[in-house]
Amino acid sequence: MDPTLKTKTISMLKQVLPELSPRLKTVAKYIVDHPSDFGLDPIRETARKAGVSTYTLVRMAQTLGFEGYEELREPFRHALVSSTELAERPPWVDELRSRSPLGQVQADAAVNSMAIVQRSLERQTAEQMERVAALLLDANNVYLTAVRASYALAYYFHYVGRMALPSLQLIPRHMNSAIDELNYADSDDVMIAISFTPYSRETIEACKFARGKGVKLILISDSDVVSSDFTPEETLVASVISTHHFGCYTGALAVIESLLAILVSLGGDEARSRIRSYEDLRKDNNAYWIAQKKH
Repeated sequence: MDPTLKTKTISMLKQVLPELSPRLKTVAKYIVDHPSDFGLDPIRETARKAGVSTYTLVRMAQTLGFEGYEELREPFRHALVSSTELAERPPWVDELRSRSPLGQVQADAAVNSMAIVQRSLERQTAEQMERVAALLLDANNVYLTAVRASYALAYYFHYVGRMALPSLQLIPRHMNSAIDELNYADSDDVMIAISFTPYSRETIEACKFARGKGVKLILISDSDVVSSDFTPEETLVASVISTHHFGCYTGALAVIESLLAILVSLGGDEARSRIRSYEDLRKDNNAYWIAQKKH
C-alpha cells in the first residue's frame, strides 16, 4: 500500500470540506481530528462517535473516490500497524496507582498528560515551526488572541514571547473586542489565534475578520479544521484529551514552549538583552520592597 495514502486522504478531506453537505462535513472533520480511532474502529463504532449514520460514512468514501468504507479506512489502519509507540510508563505510575483510589486518579491524569505532550510534539515538524517563526519575525505587528480557558495560554505566550518578539500584542485590551484591535491591521501583520473545541465564537469571528483584511493567520488548536470559513497559513495541532470533563492543555503548552524557544534563539543578542533588562528590573523591584519593609 502507498504509505502516503493516509496523508493524501486527509489533504483531500481538507480541500473538499467547504463544498460538503453538513453531515459529510461532520464525517470529514471527525476523520481529520481522530485518524487513529478511525483506523481502529469498525463502521458502527465510528458512526456512533461521529454522530452520523453508517450510510453517511459509506457516502463519504464514495465522495472521495473509494469503492467503499473499508477502502477509505484501510490507509488509516495500515498507518497504525506500521507505527510504534515510543512512550514508556515509568514505574512510579504503578506505585502511585496502587496507593489509593485518588492515587489512581492522579496516575491516570499523569499518564494522560505525558501521552498528549508526546503526541502533540510529534506532530510539529522542524520545517513547519521554522515557517511559523519566520512569519512572526517578518511581521510588522503580531496579534495574539484567545478567550476563556485558552486565554491563560495566550497570556503566558505573550508574557514570555514579547522578549523575543516586541511586536507581539495580546488582544483584546481594555474591554474591547479582538475585531476592534484589528481595525488597522493589514497584509504585513500576523495573528495567532488559540482555540480548542468547542471553538469560541469570538475567536472564529476574529479569524474571519483578520483574513478578510489580508492578515496572515496562525492557529494553535486541537484540529486542522476549525472552520470552513477561513484557511490559516499554518496550524499547530495539539492534543487536549483529558481524564476529566475539561480539556488538558499540557500538550498545547509544550508546543508553545517549543515555539518560544525557537523565537528566543532567532532573537539573538537583542532578545537576550531584553531578557536581562527584565530580570534586572525584577531584582531592583524586589530590592525596593525589601528596603521598604525594613523601614
